Amino acid sequence: MTEETSPAIRVAHLVKSYRRMAPGAQFRTLKSALLQRSLTRGLHSDEVVSALRDISFEIPAGEAFGVIGGNGSGKSTLLKVVAGILQPSSGQVEVTGRVAALIELGAGFHPEISGRENVYINGAVLGLRREEIDRQYDAIVEFAGLEDFMEEPVKNYSSGMYVRLGFAVAIHTDPRILLVDEVLAVGDEAFAHRCVRRIEEFLETGRTLLFVSHSLDLVERLCDRVLWLEKGVPRGLGPPRRVIDAYRQAVAEEEGRAHSEAAQAVPVKREGDGEDLRWGSREAEIRAVRLLDEEGQEVFVFASGQAVTLEMEIWAPRELEDFTFGIAMTTPRGVECWGTNTDLAGYVGESLKGEATVRVECPSLRLGPGEYFLDVAVHSRDGAPYDYRKKALSFTVTSTTRGVGLYFPQHHWKISGGARLRRPSE
Repeated sequence: MTEETSPAIRVAHLVKSYRRMAPGAQFRTLKSALLQRSLTRGLHSDEVVSALRDISFEIPAGEAFGVIGGNGSGKSTLLKVVAGILQPSSGQVEVTGRVAALIELGAGFHPEISGRENVYINGAVLGLRREEIDRQYDAIVEFAGLEDFMEEPVKNYSSGMYVRLGFAVAIHTDPRILLVDEVLAVGDEAFAHRCVRRIEEFLETGRTLLFVSHSLDLVERLCDRVLWLEKGVPRGLGPPRRVIDAYRQAVAEEEGRAHSEAAQAVPVKREGDGEDLRWGSREAEIRAVRLLDEEGQEVFVFASGQAVTLEMEIWAPRELEDFTFGIAMTTPRGVECWGTNTDLAGYVGESLKGEATVRVECPSLRLGPGEYFLDVAVHSRDGAPYDYRKKALSFTVTSTTRGVGLYFPQHHWKISGGARLRRPSE
C-alpha cells in the first residue's frame, strides 16, 4: 500500500510486558557489574506485568483518535510504543509518515543548554534540517511566547514553559502524525486554547492525531473515535460520546455510587446499523420521546422557525437526587447542531421517582432545511448515563426561503446608497 492508501497508524495484537523489580533490588556499581558481567543481574523477579494486552486498531490518515482510561491503564505506554520509544513484546505497530511526539514533560530537552539550542537539537531529532529550523525558528518562539527566555538554560524553565516550547517545536516540524499525551494539562488556560486551535487547524489539513488525555470534554471535542483502556486491556472503541459515557459509568460504579441495581447497559441496534444507539445503567429510563407542534400533535416535519416542543416520558423505579435531563439535535453525519441540559440551564435536580414528563419548548426552531436526529438523555451531573438514547427519533425541517448551513436566523436585508435590487416577483 502507498502512504496515501495505507492507514497512518496500524496496531495489531500489541503486547507490552515488563518484569517486576526484585524486592530490595538496587542497580549495581560499575565495579560489581564488571565483576559479575551484568548491570541488571538479580534486579528483576520472575513476575511479569502486562502493560498492554492484545491491542488492535487502525487509524486512517486525517483521523483524530483519542485514548482514555485511569492512571496505570497503559495509555502513555501505548503512545511510547507507537512513537518508537518502546519496543513491543509481541504484535505489530506500523506508522506511515513523519511523527512528532509530545509525550513527557521536557522529553528531548537538555537542561543545561538554552531554549534556542534545544529548539535546534529537538528539531534535528524530529528530522528537520538546520535551514528548515532557521525558517521556523521565529514562528516557534512566537507560538511558545518565550521571546525573553530563549537564551536561558532550560533547567530554569517552569513546567508550563517546558510544555510551551515542546509543543511549539513539535507542531512546527510539519508532521503527518502528532502524538500528544496529558502534558498539555500543565499549561496555562490561554496557551491550552492556543494549542487546541492549532490542533484543529492541523486536523483540517488531513493530518492524524493520537491524543491521550484525562480531559474527557476535550477528547470528545477533538476526536473522531476513542479507545478506552483499563489495566492494559481495551474496554471500548467507538464514537466519543458512547465510549466516554461508558467510561464515566464504570468510574462511578467503581467509586461506590449508589446504584439501584448493577444493571449493565443493554445496547439497542437498528437493522443494518452496527452502532450502539442506547446505553446506561437504567436507574432512570426514557420510555417515550415525541416532537409536538403548536397544537400538541405529534409531527415529524417542521418548517424552519416553527414552534416545537420536545417531550420525554421518564420512569425512575427508585428515588434519585442526582439527575440531569439533556437533548441534542444532530445531522445524519453526526454534526451536533444544538444541545443543552437542565444543568447547563441552571437547574439542580432534587428528586426523581416514578413517572415524570419533561418538555423543552422552542418558540422558534430555526434549523436549516434537511434531515435531523434527536438524542435524549438522563444522567448524573458528572455525566454518568442512566439512559442515553442516540437517534431516538428523526425529523425533517423545510423552508420556503433558500440558504446554506444548519441555522436560519431571523433576518431582513436593508440596502441603501447606489445599489438597487428587486425581487423577481416585483
